[in-house]
Amino acid sequence: MKIAVFPGSFDPITIGHVELVRRAIPLFDKIIIAVGVNSQKKYLYTLEERIHQIADVFVQEPKIEVDKHEGLTALYCINKNAQYLLRGLRNASDFDYEKQLSQMNHIIGDGVETVFLISHPQYSHISSTLVREVIKGGGDASPFLP
Repeated sequence: MKIAVFPGSFDPITIGHVELVRRAIPLFDKIIIAVGVNSQKKYLYTLEERIHQIADVFVQEPKIEVDKHEGLTALYCINKNAQYLLRGLRNASDFDYEKQLSQMNHIIGDGVETVFLISHPQYSHISSTLVREVIKGGGDASPFLP
């Protein structure tokens, strides 16, 4: 069984995340959307809210599982018997950062492979960080949210 983990804080999940997962569904038997927990980070939404938001988006998709995770993503992959990490690339900066992570995860994760999907142009400007700022500032973030 081909299992992929799509890790992130998803604070909040954006239409860019959703589009990436939908494109990846045919590639894997199961995709675990792993919502990260970092006690050092201040989130706009609680862990429960983030999990619920994601589960609502993919309620009709049997290949999608939503879970929380703490600690190293590579070790989470081992625990879930996942052979792949799914990551999106919006720009060259994402690539440089994600390349380093993928190499470390491959070693720590006992050979876990990172699969990169390049964002379609209409989603490449969207990030959870920017969407959070729109929400905090009282703007309409609905064009960026599922």
